[in-house]
Amino acid sequence: MIPLRDSIRLARLPFVTILLVAANVVVYLVAVSHGGSLLRGPSASTVVRWAAIPYELTHLRSHCELGAGGLSNAILCTGAPGVLGTASSQPPTWLTVFTAMFLHGNLLHIAGNMVFLAVFGGTLEDALGRIRFLAFYLLGGLAALALQVAVSPDAVGPTFGASGAIAAVLGGYILLHPRARILTVVVLIFFFTLVDLPAWAMIGLWFLFDALLGALGVVTPFGGGAGVAYYAHIGGFAFGLLGVRAFLRGRTPYRDVRTE
Repeated sequence: MIPLRDSIRLARLPFVTILLVAANVVVYLVAVSHGGSLLRGPSASTVVRWAAIPYELTHLRSHCELGAGGLSNAILCTGAPGVLGTASSQPPTWLTVFTAMFLHGNLLHIAGNMVFLAVFGGTLEDALGRIRFLAFYLLGGLAALALQVAVSPDAVGPTFGASGAIAAVLGGYILLHPRARILTVVVLIFFFTLVDLPAWAMIGLWFLFDALLGALGVVTPFGGGAGVAYYAHIGGFAFGLLGVRAFLRGRTPYRDVRTE
C-alpha cells in the first residue's frame, strides 16, 4: 500500500518537508557514491562510519569500525570485550546522531520513508509552522534514538534512517487529525486500485512495513534486521503524541479541514 495524499487542505507550500525529502535523497546519493549501489544502498563501512552506534554514545571515548579480513562483516569497538587496539579516525560521535537520521540502507528503505514523510509531513508542518516543524522533526529523531540507546546501551549495531523522526511526525499527525482520510494505492500482484483509508490504518501499515523490512533483513548491509530500531520507532511516536501540543502553543488555531 502506497499513500498518495491526505484529505487536509494545506494553507501553503510545505517548504521544510520538501527540503527534508530532498536532503535525505541527496545524502543517499552521496553515501552510495562512496561505495555501494543505487539499489542496494551504501557500503557497510559507510553505514558504520556515519550511523549512530549505541556503544559509541554510551562510551564517549570509544569508536567503532568495520573489521578487516575474516571479521569484515563484524563491528569492532574500542574497549569492547575481546577488542584490542583503537579504531581509525571516525566522525565525532555527536555528529553521527544527526547524520544517522538521513542515512538509509537501500532504495526501498528510503523510498518507503520518503513517501510517508511527504504525505504526512506537509500537513503537520502546516499546523506547526515551518521552524517549529523542523525542530519537532529533529527532536523527534533524537528522542527516538535516545530510547533505542537506553534499551540497548552496549549495542554495536548501527541505528540509522529517518524512521524515528517520521514516527514522531505520525504521532503528532494522528493526534491532530484523527479524522483524516488517506488516498492509497493498493497493489495486488497484477493490478492495483485506489482506496480511501483512515489515517490510523495507514500509520499501522507503516509500522508493519518497517517490521517486514527488518524481518527480511533488506534495509541494512548487515542483515538480520540491524538498523531497524523498533524501540526508536516507539520513542519517536511517543514523542509525537506527547509533544505536538506543546509545539502548537501560541499558534493560530487550526481546523481539521476535509477536502470535497
